[in-house]
Amino acid sequence: MISGDRDTISAPVVLTGDALARNVAPQIGTMLAKLPGVSTSGFAPGASRPVLRGFDGPRVQVLTDGIGSLDAASVSADHGVALDTLNVDHIDVLHGPAVLLYASDPAGGAVNAIDKRIPRSVPDKTISLTALGSYGTAADAVNLGAAADVVIAPRLVAHVDGSYNHAGDLRIGGYALSPQLRAQTLASAADLAADGDQAGADQLTTQANQRGRLSNSWAKGYTFGGGLAFIDDGGSIGISVQRLASDYGIPPRPAVGDSDPVSLSLRQTRYDLRASLNATGFLDRIDLRAAYGDYTHAELDAGVPATRFFNKAIESRLDLVQARHGAWSGQSGVQVSTRKLTVVGDERLIPDTNTDRFAAFTRQQLKLGTVDLEGTARYEHTAVATIDGTQRSSFNQYSGGIGLAWHPVESLTLSLSAAHGERAPTSEELYIDGIHDATQSYERGNPGFRKERSNTVEAGARFHGERFAAAVTAYATDFKDYIAPLPTGELIEGYPVYQFTQVPAKFRGIEAEASAKALQWDNGSSVSIDGSVDYVHASLTGLGAAPRIPPLRVRGGIEFDSDMFDARAEVVRNAAQNRVAANENPVGGFTLVNASLTWRPKGKDGPLSLILSGDNLLDVSGRLATSETRDFVPIAGRDVRITVSLKI
Repeated sequence: MISGDRDTISAPVVLTGDALARNVAPQIGTMLAKLPGVSTSGFAPGASRPVLRGFDGPRVQVLTDGIGSLDAASVSADHGVALDTLNVDHIDVLHGPAVLLYASDPAGGAVNAIDKRIPRSVPDKTISLTALGSYGTAADAVNLGAAADVVIAPRLVAHVDGSYNHAGDLRIGGYALSPQLRAQTLASAADLAADGDQAGADQLTTQANQRGRLSNSWAKGYTFGGGLAFIDDGGSIGISVQRLASDYGIPPRPAVGDSDPVSLSLRQTRYDLRASLNATGFLDRIDLRAAYGDYTHAELDAGVPATRFFNKAIESRLDLVQARHGAWSGQSGVQVSTRKLTVVGDERLIPDTNTDRFAAFTRQQLKLGTVDLEGTARYEHTAVATIDGTQRSSFNQYSGGIGLAWHPVESLTLSLSAAHGERAPTSEELYIDGIHDATQSYERGNPGFRKERSNTVEAGARFHGERFAAAVTAYATDFKDYIAPLPTGELIEGYPVYQFTQVPAKFRGIEAEASAKALQWDNGSSVSIDGSVDYVHASLTGLGAAPRIPPLRVRGGIEFDSDMFDARAEVVRNAAQNRVAANENPVGGFTLVNASLTWRPKGKDGPLSLILSGDNLLDVSGRLATSETRDFVPIAGRDVRITVSLKI
């Protein structure tokens, strides 16, 4: 069925239920990559951020129940997101003016994972248990998670959970290196042989011919946490704590010599508070969210820490949710955060910095018959300063959006929205300067950057009928002072140089999906056919194509749905991406064949689901145009996965 709410102006895309269980993965980018308009950064199997409509990094907010991940994922693409994917109830992908509730620039969007650690209601049973386990063949990947909610008093609920994941080096469907990089590596090997360095030539030749397995692509991790909530008719208040660990390898570029494998070891302890007070009169309720995160990760050379990143952050928000008064409803609030990032070790790419933010926002909605109107505004102040006091940047950001939805008939929604966004440069974009072993590049920022500004127009249509549903969205975003790390073509100590640059940019795109019930029986069983397409065209004015933009993607599937059994087969075509930035290699197209079978022995309301799924069943070799490492990190080969989901 088509994602999103047909009654909203910019409908969120939602991943929940069996679809969430079927796509479970330790990295949030991998979990969401099959949704319309969503790709993944695919830096390594252990580091995968979501890419929305061609945007990633600081333009895509990754949230846990409205609060940021409080990590260092935006520092670099090799840093994984500190988010426990096995303890998530559902995930919303947000676009349009609604993003201004969480960020000052809505162009990229936001991912909001609603977790289960702080209970939201008192369960009917004294003890409720959930468990999820899966095994995938592509990397011998094991994912295990379990949680329990315990009613310890009539209005007091406790929660405990834990998860574990482990994956070996990834099986791939062909060569590890792209055709272009493989040819360059073999040519370098020939040059070394001609110069008499046969050992170096043999080393490069071996690396060029590596296939079937991606070296140093392992990953492992665990989480454990607990929460406690007091819940009654007047509201609720709850707290939680989480410990998260993630270790993973970074596949290497071809190189001569004793190159030690690079890996990352990530740790975070996080404390959360959520409170809600039911109100009367003008307000329906008052919501408070706050979190503190103590994060560190080490970049390891041959298992020895070379550089450590420490990130201590606090974020809080207060939301005043208005009661509906006739046609009028709304929500206003404030958001405050502070972050201290320090770097210690050999690879001190960025000075120690403090980043402080304050924001005030409002979203007001009117329902006038068959027409919904919406206005959103946000003011945000951002201050970024080095701790030694030598550099300081301050930005005032003014953002806003308007939207309209018309329902000419109950089953049809036509929507139009426009938004202006302003984003302050991050400390990384301002001050980074040096060789980064994990990304295997030299990265250079610019402390003179201005704030990035965008204007977005989005139009959509959604139809929800009894046997047919469809949705299409077209959008256009123009940027002033768009910040992008562009390859310069230089090499410093053998590493390619990426210079952060500000230029005007234009993004144009479309997302469409449709589903039709071809057959339907009296017992509720049905056979549906569905399809989707998404495409982004992005250019930097005067420079050509923007870097790392996903290509045209077309998906078609057929699905049988019943109370006890679901079966699905689909074909996904990723077109070639030949519109690439300077010094980027084109990416060839590839076609994936995927299938899944779900069995619920006690029906949809039963406690047990068994899922057998297969991705890339033809074992094709492909590369993600959104990945910085695509020339030496291909997609996974054939992966057959069994998943067990239990709720009692």
